[in-house]
Amino acid sequence: MLETLMNLVQQNAGQAVINNPAIPNNQNDNVMQTVASSILSGLGQQAQGGGLGNLLGMVVNGGNVQQSPVTAGVQQNVEQSLMQKLGISPQVAMSIAAAVVPVVLSKLMNKASDPNDSSVDGNSILGAATGQQGVDWMGMAGAAMADGKLDMNDLLRVVGQQGGGLGGMLGGLFGGR
Repeated sequence: MLETLMNLVQQNAGQAVINNPAIPNNQNDNVMQTVASSILSGLGQQAQGGGLGNLLGMVVNGGNVQQSPVTAGVQQNVEQSLMQKLGISPQVAMSIAAAVVPVVLSKLMNKASDPNDSSVDGNSILGAATGQQGVDWMGMAGAAMADGKLDMNDLLRVVGQQGGGLGGMLGGLFGGR
């Protein structure tokens, strides 16, 4: 998953990183690695911090990645990582995150829904974000969304089916954190 993210970041970081005069050329790789790893950790924070429903909806429906609260949260994580790990100014970190994160997440969701692309799928995205590998997230989402939409009742039903650890992980969704 991280390799797929890194490839997407490298393919889409041109103006924001490589051609950015505020980023020294010898730091380009560090910036792109930080962006990729921060996107992944940001997805995890969203999944475990009450945004699993939004993330699940984004993976299942594609939806408007640009307007998703998941994207906003991941962008903030990327900004913080660039500032803290690499000492990049807030303005430059914000411009990099705003330029790269929505594009990369959009392309990641497109790859996940492309039956001809086996590099990533919805289960691998959700598994990496939640730390729960091997769970059939897409099967549960399909069953939960039998009525064509994902709502709180659907999430409660999925939690009941999965039990245990998933319920605790989803606790933030229901005010448990």
